[in-house]
Amino acid sequence: MDHRKNTKIVATLGPMSSSEAVIEKLITAGADIFRLNFSHGTHEDHQQSFEIIRRLEQKVGRPITILMDLQGPKLRIGKFKDGGTDLQANQTFRLELKERVGNSTNITLPHPEIFAALASGTELLLDDGKIRLKVESCGADFAETKVLVPGYLSDHKGLNVPGVQLPLSVLTTKDRHDLKFGLQLGVDCVALSFVQKPEDVAEARSIIKGRAKIVSKIEKPAAIDQLEEIIALSDAVMVARGDLGVEVAPEEVPGIQKRIIRFCRLAGKPVIVATQMLESMIDNPTPTRAEASDVATAVYEGADAVMLSAESASGNWPVESVAMMTRIINQVEQDECYRAALTTNAANPESTAADAITFAASHVAQTIAAKAIVTFTTLGSTTLRASRARPSVPILALTSAIETARFLNLVWGTSPVVISDVVDFFHFSEETSRVTKTKGFAQSGDKVIVTAGVPDSLAGKTNIFAPGTTNLLRILKVS
Repeated sequence: MDHRKNTKIVATLGPMSSSEAVIEKLITAGADIFRLNFSHGTHEDHQQSFEIIRRLEQKVGRPITILMDLQGPKLRIGKFKDGGTDLQANQTFRLELKERVGNSTNITLPHPEIFAALASGTELLLDDGKIRLKVESCGADFAETKVLVPGYLSDHKGLNVPGVQLPLSVLTTKDRHDLKFGLQLGVDCVALSFVQKPEDVAEARSIIKGRAKIVSKIEKPAAIDQLEEIIALSDAVMVARGDLGVEVAPEEVPGIQKRIIRFCRLAGKPVIVATQMLESMIDNPTPTRAEASDVATAVYEGADAVMLSAESASGNWPVESVAMMTRIINQVEQDECYRAALTTNAANPESTAADAITFAASHVAQTIAAKAIVTFTTLGSTTLRASRARPSVPILALTSAIETARFLNLVWGTSPVVISDVVDFFHFSEETSRVTKTKGFAQSGDKVIVTAGVPDSLAGKTNIFAPGTTNLLRILKVS
């Protein structure tokens, strides 16, 4: 499989993909990022997966990203006397804080925060939206509701409150315990569930303290109202369409997806499209045509990555699911309409020297038929700028920081390579030529475009590049 696809693949690990042999096959099939879902499995399970990935990273000789996905607050009802009950249309059904065994007329809801946020007329969704209630009256410890959409309700089903910002921390006690464990392991990215507002991201950042990148999952309608602010505080964003689709109408989800991708591209932040992309491949060796079109749409829109959940974690065809996603990506990226689609949603350069140089690099590369854009980067900002321009040639990101390389592996069109510090401009040219040839991007005599940040003075420097800047553009002939 050709790993030089622009759009990356996130594969979730689980019972069907926990062995070293299967994970290696997933990498061979095209997986770039592995998701450890902390809603399931033990710490021992995740540590084993982490260690396998790091071993395989050494074996395949390229950075592989590890994303830990926190469970987040889970709002669930209590238990019924008989395991469940049939709710009838227009009947009264009471939710109450007091812990008791439920029946056909009431059930425990052990979340005082929800009662505090309710008002008469608020609608509640149960069991992923299959059952809908309307609040008739409420207090600090109860809510009398009328059943709008009936159905069978069983123990511990989830509850959603669409259109209401709940006074909940984005990090539960379990999340904080899991996060501490994941950071000790050395995960590259942390996916935050239940993000409602920018302060949720700030709270997580105050705990993570730069030890991992933050991926904000957009799965609550409240987050859409402050989308740009959340993106600005995040390192990357995930369009979590499953949970989002519970609280907003299904017909609204595609438009929200496009909006999130667009704002992320404008901000130069990686964006992952997730949930049910190849859902039928949990049981079948091939997807539906609609699922193939769904993946293709995300690729045409310029998403940085597309994600597999149960397809690769617990489905019967994990390797085939990744291989199919790779085939869809490659097909789209070879389509003559692909470049036009990317251009339609292209970000304009900001009025800065760094953006001027980065966008010029993209145009120069196309004009002189350069084989690649090579970015020398410390923190990743130079490469993120290059990717934001969505150039027509591959981006080769050279960095001395393995943590930066693993994060950039998530970024559209980017192939990260870890190198030693570059001490002078001769070493700079030599290293560019060496890597572009050994990685198969160019041959001797080919041209590449190089962008980097160089400090005003090199006196006493052990690395000629400066983090956080982009002020150099050079056309280099590979020696």
